[in-house]
Amino acid sequence: QVQLVESGGGLVQPGGSLRLSCVASGSIFSINAMGWYRQAPGKQRELVARIISGGSTNYADSVKGRFTISRDNAKNTVYLQMNSLKPEDTAVYYCNADLHCYGTVGVSNYWGQGTQVTVSS
Repeated sequence: QVQLVESGGGLVQPGGSLRLSCVASGSIFSINAMGWYRQAPGKQRELVARIISGGSTNYADSVKGRFTISRDNAKNTVYLQMNSLKPEDTAVYYCNADLHCYGTVGVSNYWGQGTQVTVSS
């Protein structure tokens, strides 16, 4: 019923920038929060950044000052602007959303399929 589709990943040199996008579609009544997580090989998935409906944001310490999360509520889209990328930012980046669906009670959580970000020279 709900799909999250990410785009914008790729290969970039250290110090470069990428912008990830995630569009939520389907039987969505409202979205409470959207966020980005990442998982590097051999590591657990971790929160990168999250933004709630009122606009408040939180970031992992490792990306503060380099990454910016933003949201277009009218388009059900969340963005992650990543600057000053480092090799340790290499991971699969996943979009996540807490939302209300038409015809259901309570908040549901959804994940996108992930997009690869590789930072290498």
